[in-house]
Amino acid sequence: MDTRYFTEEHNLFRKSLQDFLKKEVVPHIEKWEETGHIERFIWEKFGEMGFFGIAYPEAYGGMDLDLFYTVIFLEELQKINSGGFAAAMWAHAYLAMTHVNAEGSEATKQKYLTKSITGEFIGAMAVTEPFGGSDVAGMRTTAVKKGETYVLNGSKTFITNGVYSDYIVVAAKTNPELGNKGISMFIVDRETKGVSATKLDKLGWRASDTGEIAFDNVVIPEANLMGEEGKGFPYIMQHFALERLIMGVNAHARAEFALEYAVKYMGERQAFGKSIDKFQALRHTMAECYADMEVCKEFNYSVTARLDKNEYVVKEATISKLRSTKMADEVIYQCLQMLGGYGYMEEYPMARLLRDSRLGPIGGGTSEILREIIAKMVIDKKEYKPAVKH
Repeated sequence: MDTRYFTEEHNLFRKSLQDFLKKEVVPHIEKWEETGHIERFIWEKFGEMGFFGIAYPEAYGGMDLDLFYTVIFLEELQKINSGGFAAAMWAHAYLAMTHVNAEGSEATKQKYLTKSITGEFIGAMAVTEPFGGSDVAGMRTTAVKKGETYVLNGSKTFITNGVYSDYIVVAAKTNPELGNKGISMFIVDRETKGVSATKLDKLGWRASDTGEIAFDNVVIPEANLMGEEGKGFPYIMQHFALERLIMGVNAHARAEFALEYAVKYMGERQAFGKSIDKFQALRHTMAECYADMEVCKEFNYSVTARLDKNEYVVKEATISKLRSTKMADEVIYQCLQMLGGYGYMEEYPMARLLRDSRLGPIGGGTSEILREIIAKMVIDKKEYKPAVKH
């Protein structure tokens, strides 16, 4: 293990997580991939083990550990070959819970963060809409103030845990005329009258419930506003660095898993009297893939170390997601090729891995948008600033 970033404690944590996943998760993966429904008990088991609390304050039952524990959590989840299961876990632990922890009031944290850490509550984060994903400022969902309540109307789509979660962190326009300065964040209970969800059928991530959520005159108490009114956009932006880095880390981890599998297969597969890992054309393809994966991994670790020190790494995290997700698709494509016909069969891991990986350049900011953000920072010298706390 890399001793610059990982200590003995990190390695023990990795080992216990691997054992846990092998024993408690892997036996159920095929069923969950088939049904698209991850059963409730596993969330509670993750909670019991403390896996949802690694990045959160001890006051709410968390462990407040450094970001490399999160990296281990993400890497190992990619290596059980269910992008959907992994997504359900990290979308809960890092998309929804990050906002609850950062913007939630004390009462909100006592109610939602503590139960999210134990796995009693499942969270979802809802920003993307049917008419616009990357154009966050163009969202149409509104939250209109009425007395001591807000009335929510609109719809969100492609939401991980969108069907089975207990609460949804929702971005909505409180002042539509102000564009991105008019967005606020809310926490909404699934049971609230007027909230409905439809499950989406997708190419990969089959185990996770990706949903379209509708809000039809949903009345929520004023206390469900998270942070300040009108600060939603900076809040979302503030957490993008972590979200993009997460997707970069996921990408290098699944590429590493694909390479380990392909190399092992090549050592066992015979052709023309020798194992196929002896053919130069194939060896060199694998060498290139391995080199690309290592470069991304090394970069992602260095960005993690900086983010862990609270450095503002939006540019670097954006590069991480852009580069790593592209690399993962290319590496997994080649690894599938190394398996020949078996690569195309569902009983081997590559077919699902290829499908699951394809979401990388789309979700959490498309590669096209990321390139534009990098261009703005590098060419136009635009500086994105963290949200100011009042």
